Amino acid sequence: MSESTREKIVVTVDDFLKAGRERLELEVVAGSAGTTRRIDEAAMNRPGLALTGFYQYFAPRRVQILGHAEMAYLAALSAAERSGRLEELFKHHVPCVVVTRRHRVLPELLKLAEEYRTCLLRTPLITKNFINGATLIMENLVAPRMVMQGTMVEILGVGVLLVGKAGVGKSETALALIKKGHCLVSDDVTAFRVDNSGAVIGAPVGVTRYHMEIRGLGIIHVPSLFGVASVRNAKKLDLVINLCSPDMITSEDRSGQTPQKRNILGVEIPSIEVPVAPGRDVSNIVEVAALDQMLKRLGHDAAKELDEKLISVLSADKEG
Repeated sequence: MSESTREKIVVTVDDFLKAGRERLELEVVAGSAGTTRRIDEAAMNRPGLALTGFYQYFAPRRVQILGHAEMAYLAALSAAERSGRLEELFKHHVPCVVVTRRHRVLPELLKLAEEYRTCLLRTPLITKNFINGATLIMENLVAPRMVMQGTMVEILGVGVLLVGKAGVGKSETALALIKKGHCLVSDDVTAFRVDNSGAVIGAPVGVTRYHMEIRGLGIIHVPSLFGVASVRNAKKLDLVINLCSPDMITSEDRSGQTPQKRNILGVEIPSIEVPVAPGRDVSNIVEVAALDQMLKRLGHDAAKELDEKLISVLSADKEG
């Protein structure tokens, strides 16, 4: 299995429904056969101009929203004209149509949704609130994603990914950290995505969620042994630690003044190498590395501060 696999993002109406049904209070009114249709753009579209016949800048690959203004305009048209305007909209094979504010669904909408196999949804939310919530959900669904081999833990709020060759001790190190009161995010394989703030978020792969494989012991269920507070569903990635044998260390800088980075989904994540050797308590080193990373985020860099002190002392000696 390769170390990382980049996923091709394809979002369907069904994916949108599953992600937003509860939060957006969505119900399928008609056209349920169209749930497999793709949504290619995260932004929402209100087809007000399109309903008047102007399609020059129409965005057919977005979720189409019929709010209070659109429904009032349609209600003002004659039945024949309303049917013609709506049919022209459905002819563009839009992903789905959402009626907000629990407006009465027009008979023409029901007929065209079934005829064109386009999912017709309804929500009680006001249009502005629906657009805000639906956009966040779509941005999350279309966010860049990848799967990496590695075990992820949360140490006092710091998300740490442990990587290294098979058998190096990633799961055992994570288990020792969990016993100290820290939390497991995922074991062996971690799924990553970039959220709308640009942060890399790690999460377990669904089938292995909350489980760990410990060599010689087998599969364990972490929350059953250590409690529900010992696991996390997702966590921002702050640090990558490569567990390796001493002869595999690539960095010659022992002071830590030359920071290493690891590119994950286009985001540079701080990275360090920790040599693994018999008798070495790797979990303690990983814990301290996470705390040190926290201090660096707060503006305290121990290596830099010591270097500045040494330069100050040497300068004072030369002047004396």
